Amino acid sequence: MNLIFRMLYVIIRSFFCARLEAGNFTSELKLRVLPNDIDINFHMNNGRYLTICDLNRVDVFARSGLLKAMFKRNWIPVIAEHTMTYKKPLNIFESYEVKLEVTHWDEKYFYMKHTFHKGERIVAQGSSKGCVYARGVGVVKPDDAIAAVEQDRSK
Repeated sequence: MNLIFRMLYVIIRSFFCARLEAGNFTSELKLRVLPNDIDINFHMNNGRYLTICDLNRVDVFARSGLLKAMFKRNWIPVIAEHTMTYKKPLNIFESYEVKLEVTHWDEKYFYMKHTFHKGERIVAQGSSKGCVYARGVGVVKPDDAIAAVEQDRSK
């Protein structure tokens, strides 16, 4: 529940940002380390980085039209794997930027690269793979998910 305001910010912000087209799924967010992000060392908790990556994905879903397609078809996004390498800490109240790029997809997964940076310095990098899942049916092929977005846009 503690990220609800950031989630609302990302969703509202998406209405004012350019729509994303297939093949160019990227998201950049400018955020600040808040008191609920820190651990006992007063820097951002390693688990919070993964949660912030979720916000990037929501931005891509909303701006690409995939969020609408998922709601309409009762699909859900699922992360199958996520790795993160931490290089430098982000301290309380520091501002930072996080970027997500969908680099490619195959028959089952979308593959994403995550980069956290403060100015020009990279403080953490990671990668993830995720899919769209249809309850009772299984994994939706990425090409089918993108086709559903295009179908919804043409209506």
